[in-house]
Amino acid sequence: MSAAGSNPRKAVVVGAGPVGCLAAMSLAKMGWSVDIYEGRPDMRLPSSKAAAQQRSINLAISARGLAAIQAIDPGAADRFLGTVIPMRGRMIHDAQGRLQSQPYDRDGQCINSIGRAFLNEDLLREALAVPAIRVFFQHKVASLDFDRRKMTVRDVEAARDVEAAFDFCVGADGSYSIVRRQLTRVVRMDYQQWYIPHEYIELKMPAGPPKEPGGDPTFLLDPNHLHIWPRHTFMLIALPNKDATFTCTLFAPTADFDRLDSDEAILKWFQDNFPDTLPLIGEQALLDDFHRNPRSALMSIKARPYHYRDRAVILGDAAHAMVPFYGQGLNCGLEDVRVLDILLREAQVDPTAQVPDGREDARLVAALARYSDTRHEDLVAICDLAMDNYVEMRHAVTTVAYRFRKTLDNLLYSLNRTHVTAQDVVPALANTAFVDAPSGWLPLYTMVSFRPDISYSTLRRKFQRQTAVLELAGWASAGVAVGAMGITCVTLLRRLCSRP
Repeated sequence: MSAAGSNPRKAVVVGAGPVGCLAAMSLAKMGWSVDIYEGRPDMRLPSSKAAAQQRSINLAISARGLAAIQAIDPGAADRFLGTVIPMRGRMIHDAQGRLQSQPYDRDGQCINSIGRAFLNEDLLREALAVPAIRVFFQHKVASLDFDRRKMTVRDVEAARDVEAAFDFCVGADGSYSIVRRQLTRVVRMDYQQWYIPHEYIELKMPAGPPKEPGGDPTFLLDPNHLHIWPRHTFMLIALPNKDATFTCTLFAPTADFDRLDSDEAILKWFQDNFPDTLPLIGEQALLDDFHRNPRSALMSIKARPYHYRDRAVILGDAAHAMVPFYGQGLNCGLEDVRVLDILLREAQVDPTAQVPDGREDARLVAALARYSDTRHEDLVAICDLAMDNYVEMRHAVTTVAYRFRKTLDNLLYSLNRTHVTAQDVVPALANTAFVDAPSGWLPLYTMVSFRPDISYSTLRRKFQRQTAVLELAGWASAGVAVGAMGITCVTLLRRLCSRP
C-alpha cells in the first residue's frame, strides 16, 4: 500500500435507510468520500411518506440504537431524543378488557417509539449536513464487480444505466439486498432464509378529541406504554405517535388472515378477540385499513461471512433480517455500524491511503475479517431471541408461570449491590465494543434493551445460566408446596383418626 495521499478514497453505501445513513456518517467522519445510492424516491417527498405508511411497523429504539448514534454523532443523538415517545412498559389488554402494566425495568428505563419515516428522515438530514456525503435517489444498483471496483446503477428518472467506481462498498439495502446477492458470487457464503407462517397488517388508531376547545388532540390510550392484546396464536400491538395517534400492527397466522375475506368476517373477528379496540379504531376505519394496507410477510435471514476482501461488507437487514418481536432489528443494525466503526479505527484504516490496482488494503481486510468473525455469534443470538419473544408476547405474558418467574427474576435483580443503567455505559461505547463478563443478576430484557455494553451472544449465555437457576427454584418451590400439603394432609388424617 502506498503512502497516504491528499484525496480521500470513495466509499459507496447502498441503501439510504437508517443503517445506511449512519454508516455513511461514520465513514465520512473517518475521512472517506461517501456516495449513498437509494433505489426509492426521496423519502421526504409527500408521495414517499404516503407509501411508507401502508406497511411500516413503528420502531422501538432502545439504548443499543441510541448508543450507536451517540458514538457516531453525539449531537444527532441529542436532537433525535426530542422526536421520540418514551414507553416504560407493556400494557397487557386481556380478552375481558382488563389492563395490566408490566414495567420494562425496575430503574424506570424505557424504550422509545418513533415512526420509521420520522427516524429515517432525521438521519438522512444529519447525513446530508455532512459535506463529504452525497445521496442519489432513484438509483438502483443492478450489479457489482467487486474485483474491478465498479458497479452498474440504473438511473430511474433518466432511464439509463451508469457505471460508478468505488474503493469500498457497504451494503445496507435491506432483506432483499442486491449487495448480498452479488457477494454470493465471489464468497462462499453460508446463507439461510425462512418465512414464518405468520403475516402482519398495519392499522391506525386516531387521536382523541382535545380536552378543551382549540386544544391539542389527546391519546386514546396511555402513550407511555407499548400496548399488547395477546391472544395465544396471534396478537395486536399499538405504539404511540407524536400526533396522538397509535400505529397498530396485527400479527396472525396466514390461515387466520385468509379467513378474513369479508367485511362481516373482519368485524366479527375483532369483536370476538379485540372488542375494546373497535370503538377506538372505528369500524369503517378498520375496514378501510384492511382493504388499503397490504398483508406483509415475516422472515429471518442468517448469513456468513459478511465481507469480501477489502471491497465490501453488509450490515443491518442485508446481513441478518429478523422478525420484529424483540424490537431489535433497527437497534442491531445501528449497532453494526458502531462495532464496525470501532474495528476500522482500531485497525487504523486510512481513507486517504491509495491502493494500487490488484493490491489490497491489508488493514481494511483485517478489520472486515474481524467484523465477520466476531459479529456472527451476536447476530445469530438476537435472531433466535427475536423468534422466541413472539411466543412470550402473544402467549406467555398472560400465564401465571410467566408472572411468577418474572417476579423472581426481578427479585434477584434487586439484590445486586449496584445497578448499572444505559446512561452509565453509553459514554464508553464510542471506543469499546462490549464488556466481557457482566456481573450480577440481570433480566434478559434489561440486558437486551438497556445494556448496550453487553453483546447479544454474551447476554444469551448469561440468560441460559440464569434460566437454569430459575427452573431449579421453580421445582424447589413446587417441592416445598407439595411437601407442605402432604404434612397438612397427614396432620388432618391423624386428628380424624384420633377422634373417639
